[in-house]
Amino acid sequence: MGLIDSHTHLDSFFRRGDLAATLQRAQEHGVDAAVTVGTDREDWELYRQLAADHPGVIYHTVGLHPCSVTVDWAEQVVGLAAFWTQDPAPVALGECGLDRFHLPSGDAVAAERIFTAQRAAFAYQLELVRELACPVVVHSRGAFAECVEMIDASGVDWGRVVFHCFADGPAEMTILRERGGWGSFTGILTYKSAGNVREAAQVQGLDRLMLETDAPYLTPVPHRGKPNEPGFVRHTAEYAAEMFGVSYDELAVITTRNTRAFYGLG
Repeated sequence: MGLIDSHTHLDSFFRRGDLAATLQRAQEHGVDAAVTVGTDREDWELYRQLAADHPGVIYHTVGLHPCSVTVDWAEQVVGLAAFWTQDPAPVALGECGLDRFHLPSGDAVAAERIFTAQRAAFAYQLELVRELACPVVVHSRGAFAECVEMIDASGVDWGRVVFHCFADGPAEMTILRERGGWGSFTGILTYKSAGNVREAAQVQGLDRLMLETDAPYLTPVPHRGKPNEPGFVRHTAEYAAEMFGVSYDELAVITTRNTRAFYGLG
């Protein structure tokens, strides 16, 4: 069974005219499909069109990334729900969430203002998720506890929540797993310094494991330092298979099944 890159960003490949070649390289690596994840209204319609042009190969989501939240965030998200009336509909809302890492340093007032806006935008999108009864892709960086608190308060079904690019440790994964949530793992899993992330993956176990590239970022070993692309999820899968003590084929079947179940891909 072929792999699915459960979280990638295809806009850069499309804009430089390299999307077809990128998808071909992915297939050559045994990666049959990818979920391209929206971050702001500049990519939502593009991703819907890419999914329409590549049925069964590209799936898409729409959402407002916390680093895309500006003073006019409410105007940006007005059209989000309408995408679920279009064909093809998004497979999830996101990515959305909270990010402390990119807040301005040295200006506590500005940082607090931005983080307050992030919380408001996240709350709005969680309410949409509850109304639409759809999966949600959560971006959490330096704000795990706040994200969990807001999801708890939202009434969203935790079984439809994935914390993408999971980079916290086993304690946080225990909290997530106890609630029935999911974590997906990037090439960070292959980094020598990422022992806590590997421990978190073991705590989650194979039954909820999903793999992603987050391309063009977070390239796995052996291509670390180069631009990432969907086909490179193969390297993360090979590493994960060895880590879990299963064959690559078994790992591929399990992670693809998990990804299809979470996103409702059939």
